[in-house]
Amino acid sequence: MTADKKKPRYYPAEDVKVEVKHKVKQNPPKIRKSISPGTVLILLAGRFRGKRVVCLNLLKSGLLLVSGPYRVNGVPLRRVNPAYVIATSTKLDVSGLDVSKFNDAYFGRSKTEEKEEFFMGDAPKPAVVSDERKANQTTVDDALMKIVKGVDMMEGYLAARFTLTRNDKPHEMKF
Repeated sequence: MTADKKKPRYYPAEDVKVEVKHKVKQNPPKIRKSISPGTVLILLAGRFRGKRVVCLNLLKSGLLLVSGPYRVNGVPLRRVNPAYVIATSTKLDVSGLDVSKFNDAYFGRSKTEEKEEFFMGDAPKPAVVSDERKANQTTVDDALMKIVKGVDMMEGYLAARFTLTRNDKPHEMKF
């Protein structure tokens, strides 16, 4: 054995942890070809299941930015996992709609408020929607309603809930 590879006489009582740096590269999300901005989607899970919404944008996180519009069916601007939607063949032209300011950070929550509220013994406070969110919702709704009104019977189509009955065969349906 050479001097530079000689084992030390002293070993620490606790194992010294060696920091291992892993470079994890996140792959870009794969979204179905049938889902694109302007596609009418059917939500399958969550509070608004069965509602038809319009896809406005694909976010970097892989989630979809959708809106009802709120005036038609009560679905606000929200992020949706593409695994929980059915894409229909109905499309709207939303290319003129500016949704660049809506990203994942826009929908994030502040962590300090959550921790304080969690440890409080009082009843939970009802969710309060900020004035900024309400203003953003109305601007998107106004632009989206112009597009929806331009297509025959589209407002009624978006307002109707998607349901299945006993005799419906979803594997034979064309959405």
